[in-house]
Amino acid sequence: MDYFQALILALVEGITEFLPISSTGHLILAAKLLGIPTTEFSKSFEIIIQLGAILAVAILYVKKVISQPRILVPILIAFLPTGVIGVTFYRFIKDFLLESPLIVITSLALGGLVLIAVDRFYRQPKTPTPLNSLSVGSAILIGLGQSLSIVPGVSRAGATIVSGLFTGLSRKDAVEFSFLLAVPTMVAATGLEVIQNIHLFTLDTMPILGIGFVGAFLSALLVVQTFLRYVKTRGFSAFGVYRIVAAALYFVFVGM
Repeated sequence: MDYFQALILALVEGITEFLPISSTGHLILAAKLLGIPTTEFSKSFEIIIQLGAILAVAILYVKKVISQPRILVPILIAFLPTGVIGVTFYRFIKDFLLESPLIVITSLALGGLVLIAVDRFYRQPKTPTPLNSLSVGSAILIGLGQSLSIVPGVSRAGATIVSGLFTGLSRKDAVEFSFLLAVPTMVAATGLEVIQNIHLFTLDTMPILGIGFVGAFLSALLVVQTFLRYVKTRGFSAFGVYRIVAAALYFVFVGM
């Protein structure tokens, strides 16, 4: 992987991390389009640069968390299912799921249908559940939804947002909870990745990781607030259509 390829992947990550279109799926497909060989380093790179995107949320929402510390309780509870599943199935995720464009394409298309269905049939309650009053059961449900995103193409953001809606959160709060839940999730994923593959991080690879981290951070910083404003009034159907079209185009023009 060269510096240019690292920058392209960083921009893809930053733009897609918080949209319900699967950043991991887009990274896998983008790497294939760029001709980047699938190696232990490339897979670690795709996981670690997500922390750069998450840093954007940490900066934007630090004041909200400080002023409403009770939010931390449902966030940490919701993180637990993904943490347990991620550690348990770490090798299966890296050695099988992250190797398969077919899984990505299928997940993109199916996830697109789910988003369109949610927009079609979901009706926001007249009195949505406040974010800082989310029950333990609702937090666990959202966490289980997020755990589905170990499958590339599912979309961590999409799974947590949809799960949040069905626990009674408003669209705005479901999206913001998805943003905040990403912080412990990606910190843990990056920490596990570093522990498992510390030998990959050398003086030669650190500059590439640095470009990926900074590029993902800056591009995510631009996307987060724009996405939140968009879904307040327009919903998720456009993202569902995009997912289906992207999956179809990749299948037709690139294949497996």
